[in-house]
Amino acid sequence: MSLPQKRFFRQRAHSNPLADHSLEFPSCPSKMDWSEHFPLFFTKLGERFNDEENSMKTKKKVEFADVGCGYGGLLVGLADTFPEVLSLGLELRAKVADYAHKKILALREQNKSTGKYQNISIVRANAMKYLPYFFEKGQLKKIFFLFPDPHFKKSKHKWRIISPHLLSDYAYFLAVGGLLYTVTDVAELYEWEIKHLSEHPLFMRISNESLKGDATVDLILNSSEESKKVTRQGGDNKMGEKYWAVFQRVEDPFIKLEKNTPSEV
Repeated sequence: MSLPQKRFFRQRAHSNPLADHSLEFPSCPSKMDWSEHFPLFFTKLGERFNDEENSMKTKKKVEFADVGCGYGGLLVGLADTFPEVLSLGLELRAKVADYAHKKILALREQNKSTGKYQNISIVRANAMKYLPYFFEKGQLKKIFFLFPDPHFKKSKHKWRIISPHLLSDYAYFLAVGGLLYTVTDVAELYEWEIKHLSEHPLFMRISNESLKGDATVDLILNSSEESKKVTRQGGDNKMGEKYWAVFQRVEDPFIKLEKNTPSEV
């Protein structure tokens, strides 16, 4: 099974995330049939493992989410680097999501003897609206935002995927200690993201210096199709520069305060 050809799946880079799209999603995370995405790890919804399957399958949960995953380059890198972790890409553009889906299926078929790439999948979804239907509180350990649409016009800043009204949602899905990764080639967007993430009480920036040698950083900077394009063409800053940051989900300071407050006798 050959990999799909990208030229047949071209689609404009911009998509209105506030528009109504024809999307399918579960009524809640417990109703999501993950067996369609990770058949090696899940039975069909409502079915149980039999004794023979118990030795082959393990009930797991998605731990990494690539929001706006594009053509799936990061997902493939995550599959190789974290073979024991389930990673899910979310992409709104129909043709792009279809390409990534077919690409993953082809990679699975090509690597059937080793079982590689069974730990990644993609859903067509609007992350600004429907993340609560896919993930439970504290489920994710890493969430990625690679080269998101900058929505340059001030009137469209509300469309930006990292914005004040969405950060609390991401903090809800991230486990305490979990990491949020972002990278862009647009300096103004980078400054916007850093400002709002730094102002949020549930996120704390990790210094780039302390992340040297982190394999995940190398992935966000080099594995996606967009990152490779920026390297080749220079991106919006015409120099190929990539602005990146990692923020850690911290404990709610109010909950921590309550834990440390002596109870009344």
